Amino acid sequence: MPKLVYGTTTIDYTLEYLEKKTDISVTVEWLDGVNVMAPTGITEETLQHALYKKAPWILRKWNELSEINGNVPVKEFCSGEKFAYLGRQYRLKVIKGTEVAAPSLHYSQGKFIAKVSSSLSPLEKRDLMNKQFKQWYIKNGEKKVKERAEIYSSKMLVKPSKIALKEQKMRWGTCTPTDAIYLNWRLVMAPIAIIDYVLVHELAHIKHPNHSQEFWRFVASILPDYEQRKEWLRVNGPLLTL
Repeated sequence: MPKLVYGTTTIDYTLEYLEKKTDISVTVEWLDGVNVMAPTGITEETLQHALYKKAPWILRKWNELSEINGNVPVKEFCSGEKFAYLGRQYRLKVIKGTEVAAPSLHYSQGKFIAKVSSSLSPLEKRDLMNKQFKQWYIKNGEKKVKERAEIYSSKMLVKPSKIALKEQKMRWGTCTPTDAIYLNWRLVMAPIAIIDYVLVHELAHIKHPNHSQEFWRFVASILPDYEQRKEWLRVNGPLLTL
C-alpha cells in the first residue's frame, strides 16, 4: 500500500487511476481510509507533490474521525453495563473476589460474566477488562467472520489466503496483495449485515484491487443494498468501540 509521509506522520492510502479524470481527489472515510483518485499517466513526482499539499486537510479529516471516539462514553466495565455483539446488546455481570488470581470473561445464558480481583483499582480493572473483551471479540468474532466468508467466497468465486481480525485504527478491512483479508475486530459489535458488507467489499478486491466501476458493480451483484449498509457503517461505525 502506498504511503504519504508528512512531518512525523505516515499515512497509508489506496490509489486508483481513472482514464477520464483530470485532477487528483482524495476521500477520507472510516471504511475506506484514505483513498486517492488520480488521472492515468500522472507522474509519481506530480502525485506526491499534490498529496503533500493536501496533507494538512487529510490529517484534519483523519483527526476529526478519530475525535468521534472521544465523544463516546468510556466503558466502566461494571455490572449492568451493556456490550454489543453481532448487533445485539448484552449485559455484563462482574464477580469480584480476593481469590481471583487473573481476570476472566465468558458469555453464558445471554450475558457476559467477568471475574476480577477485588483488590484492583477502578483504573486497573478497566484496563484489564478492556483487554479481556478485546480478546473475547477477536476469538469468538473470528469464528463467525470465517463462517460468513465461506458463504460469500463461494458466491463470488474468490479464495482468500487468510481471514483474521486485528486492530486497525482507520480501516474496517484490508485485502493484501497476497489475498489475505483482515477485518477490524470492532466490526463484530455490528449487525451481521454490516459484517457481510465489509467482507464482500474486501473479497471483491481480490478480483478488483481498486474502487473502479467494475468493483462496485461486482459488490452490487452480491449485495444490491450495499449503499445502505455502507451508510450505516459511516454513521455508526465510529461508535463501535470499548
